[in-house]
Amino acid sequence: MTVQAGPVSPGALALPGLTRLRVGWVLVGLLVMVAAVVAGVVIGPVPLDPFAVVRDLVGLDSGLSDSDRTIIYELRLPRVVLAMLVGATLAISGAAYQGAFGNPLADPYLLGVAAGAGLGATVAIAIGGARPIHIPIYAFVGAIVAVGLTYVVGAAAGRGGSATTLILSGVAVASFMTALQTFVQQRYQETIREVYSWILGRLTTAGWGEVLVLLPYTLLAVTVLLANRWVLDVLVLGDDEAAALGLNPRRTRLIIVVAASLGTAAAVSVSGLIGFVGVIVPHTVRLLAGTGHRVVLPLSLLFGAGFLVVADLIARMLLAPAELPIGVITAFFGAPFFALVLHLSRRHLT
Repeated sequence: MTVQAGPVSPGALALPGLTRLRVGWVLVGLLVMVAAVVAGVVIGPVPLDPFAVVRDLVGLDSGLSDSDRTIIYELRLPRVVLAMLVGATLAISGAAYQGAFGNPLADPYLLGVAAGAGLGATVAIAIGGARPIHIPIYAFVGAIVAVGLTYVVGAAAGRGGSATTLILSGVAVASFMTALQTFVQQRYQETIREVYSWILGRLTTAGWGEVLVLLPYTLLAVTVLLANRWVLDVLVLGDDEAAALGLNPRRTRLIIVVAASLGTAAAVSVSGLIGFVGVIVPHTVRLLAGTGHRVVLPLSLLFGAGFLVVADLIARMLLAPAELPIGVITAFFGAPFFALVLHLSRRHLT
């Protein structure tokens, strides 16, 4: 679904920061993603020959044993593909949020997605009768409810489509959801350890089930966001300017935010709360390749996939055989990066 911007012709606009997507950067992004995938499949407790793995992945005779193939296709590859989908979804959603709200610090959790998902997962774990397979369902429902409440609160303020109103509504809803989660945790203290294990993020998978659950949502979100990447370059000028160019900023923002939130909710439901991906990757792309959203969105998709595969690999291997929560790894890199972005943003504004 692409927003029709009336008389706006992005190709004819001299928008600030508008850059052309270069083939070289696309190739770099693909190379990073492929290298991360190969490393994620090859490196582990059982070492595998990278050349044999690559040959097997492309369908050539590799000489790998049946046990090696089981490790690849039933254990490591599903986890790597899941990391790719989650990383790509969070990164492109972060880039879309930053464009839609005109805020370089916006991320996919801005409208309460994380708090809602955390509440849903906490309820699933606390009630005891829910099996592990139900936790993503509860988390997804909680995330969607949180986003819906954010729009309801924003609409009650009379300007439900404005960027500032939605951000403030998201803060209020997130605080409310977090308070409910804390209440549930206090009532069921025996589940706190399991809840925090989920909240810190994890990509453990027993097969391809989680990948198949997430894939349709990722495809839908990515399709909508990429189709509207031109419109984001208009929206970033501000609501008044965008309206003057024939764009309906509220409807446009609604479509983009709903698509990004849907993809983020699905990603969070299967991975837990993995922070900072939506900040680190888009801003790195902007520093390297340009600030236009027709560049930032597709490259964030590629680099986000590779980044989270590498982060998951570090989480698996740093304290092997123990495993760190992947959220700890992304926060280790993301917290100082977030501070740097904040510093650069303040310097730019002054």
